Amino acid sequence: MTNQNFTATFSVDQSPQEVFDAINNVRGWWSGEIDGSTDKLGAEFTYQYQDIHRSTQRITELVAGKKVAWHVLDAQINFVKNKREWKGSDIVFEITRKGRKTELRFTHVGLVPAIECYGKCAGAWGFYINDSLRSLITTGKGDPNRKES
Repeated sequence: MTNQNFTATFSVDQSPQEVFDAINNVRGWWSGEIDGSTDKLGAEFTYQYQDIHRSTQRITELVAGKKVAWHVLDAQINFVKNKREWKGSDIVFEITRKGRKTELRFTHVGLVPAIECYGKCAGAWGFYINDSLRSLITTGKGDPNRKES
């Protein structure tokens, strides 16, 4: 059986710690309003983008230079029938040193093609991870408010 969870992977020249720090600077790469701490184990934060998406995440893993994981405690996605599709899912960032590069593997566990928001949510994650977060890591400036293509 193949893994159908949405995943994005890229490599950069920056250190694992620099990648870790950028991930935890959520306001620097994810658009919308973020309320709460995004860089402490056990902390909870809420993300809201207009009246389209609201979710609450708990930081369940925080291993410096290696891993960040969030558990989605609650979600409201207003462009699909089942507004709670993200509830109970996990958002995982795994950081690995490979030679002179640092690899970031992002997986939204539970965001699978069978759920209605997969297309739009995968497209949005693709932009936020591959463009905005990558830019924050490589240049020090994310681009969270640019529209994903």
